[in-house]
Order: sequence, then C-alpha cells, then structure tokens
Amino acid sequence: MTVPSSPTSEHDRLVEQAAKKAMKRLVPLLLLMYAFAYIDRSNVGFAKDELSTYVAISDAAFALGASLFFIPYILFEVPSNMFMKKVGARIWMCRIMVTWGLASAAMMFVQNEGQFYGLRALLGLFEAGFFPGAILYLTFWFPDRYRASVMGLFYIATPLSFIFGSPLSGLLLKFHGLGGLHGYQWMFFIEGVAASAIGVLAFFYLKDQPKDASWLTGPEKAALQAQIDAEQELKQAHSGARTFLAAFRTPTVWYFGLLFLTVQLVAAQVTFYLPTQIADLLGTSVGLKVGLLVAVPWTCALVATVLVPRYASRSGRQRSTACIAGLVAAVGLFLSTITPTGAALAILCAAIAGLWALQPTFWSLLTDRIGGLAAVTGIALVNSIGNIGNFLSPNLRTWADDHLTGTPGVAIIAVLAVLGALMFMGVSKAPLEELAEHDLNVPTDAVTVEGTATRPSA
Repeated sequence: MTVPSSPTSEHDRLVEQAAKKAMKRLVPLLLLMYAFAYIDRSNVGFAKDELSTYVAISDAAFALGASLFFIPYILFEVPSNMFMKKVGARIWMCRIMVTWGLASAAMMFVQNEGQFYGLRALLGLFEAGFFPGAILYLTFWFPDRYRASVMGLFYIATPLSFIFGSPLSGLLLKFHGLGGLHGYQWMFFIEGVAASAIGVLAFFYLKDQPKDASWLTGPEKAALQAQIDAEQELKQAHSGARTFLAAFRTPTVWYFGLLFLTVQLVAAQVTFYLPTQIADLLGTSVGLKVGLLVAVPWTCALVATVLVPRYASRSGRQRSTACIAGLVAAVGLFLSTITPTGAALAILCAAIAGLWALQPTFWSLLTDRIGGLAAVTGIALVNSIGNIGNFLSPNLRTWADDHLTGTPGVAIIAVLAVLGALMFMGVSKAPLEELAEHDLNVPTDAVTVEGTATRPSA
C-alpha cells in the first residue's frame, strides 16, 4: 500500500514519514481486530442449520436473534465512543474485545430460543463501540489526504474474515462429536476465545495518539499532530460543532446516518444469509465446501476494497464512485436470488465487491466533514443509525416473504438500497474542498514543523 507522496515542504515530508510508520504499525492489528469482530458477529450464519436441528431454533427465531445483536449495539455506540475519548483507545479497545469474545464463546451453551436471544443481545452490548471507535481512532492518527487509503486497508478486514473465517467456521463444524460437543459449539468457543486473546494484545500494542509513539521521532510526532489538529480545527469552525452534543444537531450526521442505514440493509443480507444462499444454490448443507465457496465473492471484495477507495480519492470522484458501487451492490443482491447457480455466484461476486468497496469511501467522506468533539459522537451516531438497517433487514425479509405474495423481501431491500446509493450524489463539499475551490490556504500550508498551527484564512 502506498501513501500519497510528493511532499512540498519539510513539514509535509515529516507528516508522510509518520503516516507511513503509523500505517505499518497500527493498521495490521486494527485489521485483525475488525476481522474477528465480523467473524464473531456473523458465524451464527454457519451455525443456523445446527441450531435449528439441535436447539430447535426456527427461521423466524433465528432472524430475530441474529438481529437482536444490533439493539444494544445501536444504543451504546455513542456512550462507548465518549468513554474511549475519556480513558483512551488502548484500554477501551481491549475491554471491548475481551468481553465480546467471552460472550461469543458462551454461545456454545445455548439450549433454547430465549438463551439465543439473550446472548446475541449481550454480544451486541459488549461489541458496541468497536467499529466507530476504530474509525475515530484513525482520525487521531491520519490526516485527511491519507484517510481514504487507510480506510480501504482497514476495511479489507471484512473480506479477509470471510475468506479465512468462512472455511475456518466450516471446518470447525466438522468437529461434531469431538469431546461430546456439536460442531457449532466448537466454532463459537474457539473463535470467541481468539478474539479475547487479541484484545489483550491490543492493550500492550496500541498507542492512544502520536505523542505516545516511541517509534516516531520527535519532529515526526510534532508534524503529524499539528497537521491533524489544524484539520480538526478547520472542520469544527466550518460546522460550528464544538461539543459532544453538537453532532445531534448537525444535518450532515443525520444525512450520512440515513445513507449508511440503506448500505447496512444490504450488508445484513450478505452477513447472515450468504452461507445458506450458496448452500441452497448447490443443493447441499453448510460445511467446508460451502465455506470455501463463500470465500470466492469475498476475495473479489478484498481487491475492490483496496483499489476502489484509492481510485476515488486520487480522482476526486468519491461521490460518483460510491454511488455506482452502491447501485451494483443493490441490483446484484436482487439478481443473485433469481438467477441460476453459475450466474448467481458471479453476480454475488460483483455485488459484494461493490458493497464493501463503497464503505471506506463513505467513512472518508464523513470524517472529511466533521471533526473534534462532534466527531466523537457523530461517527458513533452515524454507525448507530446505520445499524438499524442490520436489525430491520432480516426481519423485513422474513415478514415480506411470509405476507407479501409475489414480492420477495430481498426486492424491497434492493429498492431501498438503490435510493441510498443515489444519496451519495447529494453529499455536500468538505471544508478542504471549499478552500481549494477558492484558492484559500489549506491546513498543510498553515502548520509549522514545530507544531504551531495558524488558522487557515477564510
């Protein structure tokens, strides 16, 4: 992964050096943490058939239980980010991962629908705040011009979690009978304990901000921190949002929240139904073979998630690129359910690639527009609103399939997702874009190497 280069001053050179070091140091661990977040959140899709057979979890109960994860997750996103700002990312990320890993492992003990509901909700409570916390954490370390590329790297965690996690989950299901346990019990236990172990590693490895990094030189720390501070000040001045609560009064936050909701309507369908959809196409049960095939569309998503955000950032076409990717995802989701096996798998590859490629650009667009204390709550609030889509999606699909003759639930979700994709074209200009349009000073020119920032002219 290359960082945008061609520095024009000593300050720019130091910022670039620091950003490269931070990418190599921080992004791999954050990527691993996010990968396990997705593995532990979505491995329930691999357990669906066994939960139905051995615990008598009905399809409706599965849809409700899978989506119950998102109720406490949504409610505690904002408080979690506020706590992280107070105690630091290192401590808070460790707490989140250790507790969610234990909750995920406890899924092995589910004996009825009530316990299934309770543990899914508990998992959502403990994981709440990880994703917006990670996005916020990246704003502490990377200036705007690097963030789209960094987001793209961070987001490949999801494809990787399915490329490697799907075969792993399928393989662990084959442990059925070992030690008197079912395969799904081994899957929940091993993948949950692994997440807790990574959380402990994060405590010793992450640094809260550039000034704490022993692996940066003094001038690198000062330049990077000054650049970030200047950009955050510009965003606060542009929006007028200088408190935690200001995010709730910021139209940009609500617009992005609604947009992200439509994105997550489609994401939930992929997360919870892809293994069984592929198994149905093949006329087989979920297992290692299905796990290996699930990895194919995620491999396409991996490539797209790296390349598309980079193209969008360098070309300056972030809105239109995200819009097109969203349309591909929405239409592809629907078409994959009504076409033959071979074509359906190809369409799923395109749909999932588009869906995951647009999301790093989405977060880059948002964090280019809000900063400071408002970003702490704003990022979490956007993620909370968006994850309402994860709760609605499986339940809307089940309700429509049961009650609307001739109208599959996935078609309704696809229509809503198309409308969401078009919303990207309505995103307003970022502060730095407006300054550049009027040939005014941008923060890079206004910051000295020593870390003293002067306010950009306006």
